[in-house]
Amino acid sequence: MKLDVLVMAAHRDDIEIVCGGTVIKLVDLGYKVGILDLTEGEMGTRGSAHDREKEANCAAEVMGVHLRDNLKLSDAKVELDWKTKMKVVEKLRKYKPHLLILPYWEQRHPDHAACSYLGWDASFLAGLKKITEVPGEPHRPFKIIYATVSVFDKKPSFIVDITDQLERKIKAVKCYASQFLDRPPEGKEIFPPARDIYEFIETRARHYGYLIGKKYGEPFVLKETMEVEDPMKMSVRSI
Repeated sequence: MKLDVLVMAAHRDDIEIVCGGTVIKLVDLGYKVGILDLTEGEMGTRGSAHDREKEANCAAEVMGVHLRDNLKLSDAKVELDWKTKMKVVEKLRKYKPHLLILPYWEQRHPDHAACSYLGWDASFLAGLKKITEVPGEPHRPFKIIYATVSVFDKKPSFIVDITDQLERKIKAVKCYASQFLDRPPEGKEIFPPARDIYEFIETRARHYGYLIGKKYGEPFVLKETMEVEDPMKMSVRSI
């Protein structure tokens, strides 16, 4: 299946939390959207890989994505080696996305940061004709954007209005019962947003929505400068 959009993340539930509203909105707009999880999440404190597979399928159905794939890399051991890059290259050539969504490259969890760099490197390598060790015609995504909802000190390049999608985003996150519905062991320190994931989602979405004059939003960063065809049609007031 050729996709319009491919969204990459290290673990099942990452995408739902950081950019699930945008994923749902892209589906609502009629685009073919797919998810590529790098690992099965087997190193997570709660639940098992089997639990998280069922939960990921539940979330995919809620979001309406057209496919959900998994590279089955070792959780907490995602590396930027050639073999791993070729696995991602193969998926990019297979699905041929126009838009690739990645996590921001500065992250607390090493797998999250590795996923960002891995997606960028593989996007370049996927376009090299002389790489023939993996199948598929050369292909590079036209646009790569980075989700930054969990990065507190980075000003977004743009914000997507997800007012109509927030309820379904939260419903998708609720699919991960093993991760978020059980109370943590007494005395166990849980890093935010796991302490109260739903409060985190609503608060952050409301903050970013406020910046663009909408109820809820999700932030993203670009590495390149964007072109504006008609400055008269730019949204969001300056004053």
